[in-house]
Amino acid sequence: MRESYHDELNATTEQIVTMAGLVRTAVRDATEALVGADLTTAERVISDDAKVDALNDEIEQRSFQLLARQAPVAGELRTVVAVLRMTYELSRMGDLAAHVAKIARLRYPEVAAPEPVARQFEQMATIADSMIATAISTLEDRDADAARDLASQDSSMDELRREQFRMLLGDDWTYGVEKAVDTALLGRYYERIADHAVAVGSRVIYIVTGEAPEGEDWPKAF
Repeated sequence: MRESYHDELNATTEQIVTMAGLVRTAVRDATEALVGADLTTAERVISDDAKVDALNDEIEQRSFQLLARQAPVAGELRTVVAVLRMTYELSRMGDLAAHVAKIARLRYPEVAAPEPVARQFEQMATIADSMIATAISTLEDRDADAARDLASQDSSMDELRREQFRMLLGDDWTYGVEKAVDTALLGRYYERIADHAVAVGSRVIYIVTGEAPEGEDWPKAF
């Protein structure tokens, strides 16, 4: 691997780690705004999404320059293309966290998530945070085996989502249609954040092994 390419790619990886840190903060803060009717925090998550988008643009430009100037081949090319896909996944996670914050802002001063589902959203946020952290550590360590564990972690998120639907459709739901719609939409946002973390893991596996993981638990890598 050419030294200049290696240095540039390392710098790009560091930017991805920074981007993931911003996304993790966004998910945590959006959840805090959601369950606590915290307007200030919601506004911060929404405005800070621009930082995630700016890093996405910077990483994209850096990757395009690598393609143009270094003419990477084989494994090098695979890495650059995977990096481009990872930034997309992280950018979408940031957007989804902003969507959560926007619902919190929309329902303020009321709490958007009623008590029974608020605890579920906190659990979802914890799972999502762990999955993002795992996805990024597997990139730093080039650990394909740990990346494969993301698919099983995602099953915990899916189970919480099923529990939510059972609650929404049960006779004990007394919070009205508006909060039911909000809950269904918010649950989808958290579910998609986890899906994007799985997709990051699939890119790591692709970088390390040269093959995309297959099966219903894995999104198509390319």
